Amino acid sequence: MTRWWAGLATLVLRILGWTIRLDTSNLRDLPDPLHGHLPPTTPIIYTFWHNQILAATLFFQRRGIVVMTSQSRDGDIIAEVIRRFGFGAARGSATRGSVTALKAMVKAIRQGADAAFTIDGPKGPRYRAKDGAAMLASLSGAPIQPVCIVTERHWTLNTWDAFRVPKPFTVGHVFYGPPIWVRRGATAEDIAAATARLQAELDTMLHRWETEHPSQCRAAQRRAGAPPSDRRVLDSSPTAAAETASNVETD
Repeated sequence: MTRWWAGLATLVLRILGWTIRLDTSNLRDLPDPLHGHLPPTTPIIYTFWHNQILAATLFFQRRGIVVMTSQSRDGDIIAEVIRRFGFGAARGSATRGSVTALKAMVKAIRQGADAAFTIDGPKGPRYRAKDGAAMLASLSGAPIQPVCIVTERHWTLNTWDAFRVPKPFTVGHVFYGPPIWVRRGATAEDIAAATARLQAELDTMLHRWETEHPSQCRAAQRRAGAPPSDRRVLDSSPTAAAETASNVETD
């Protein structure tokens, strides 16, 4: 049954993917369109919001990126789907099997693979970064690459993350923030500082999209039925991050 559902989900996502255009013009000034400012041989930990999973799957497919997926039945289906899109799966989540999954991701990174994290998953709060990526960066030595992929038109599901399903023939805009390094053997303060910096970068990219496309942003918010308090995720966190990130090496 898992393979049947995974096959159906894969087919639907592939058909949807054929109609969607991913705009990478925001990356044109970077040395490498996938690795940004980093050499292509450098393993990277890509991070993005949980509600951008589908767009990120289409953008990063067939690159062998290792993703943490839960050990639940839904996780079984997700693991099979992403395998068909050329990803690897490390089974575990923040609530179950996280140590095992982190060890698997560290091993994969040390063997040269990239990794990916939905930084506010698996259950939120929405748009609030957790420390898993910073911990993985410290353990593996790989930098964190903040990523934001915003689709112009999408369906918004009634889930904790307001999950976004891109509509056919829409455009997805890809943004990268500067990579964030966390030293090996990082302290709890280092991890917190890196997570705050990551929160700030992700907020900044989303704010950039909203500033450059105000009418599309307002229309999407109305369709989603988001209350005013939830329409702006950018608060004082960039300032707070700047004050607490002194122990984090960035490039």
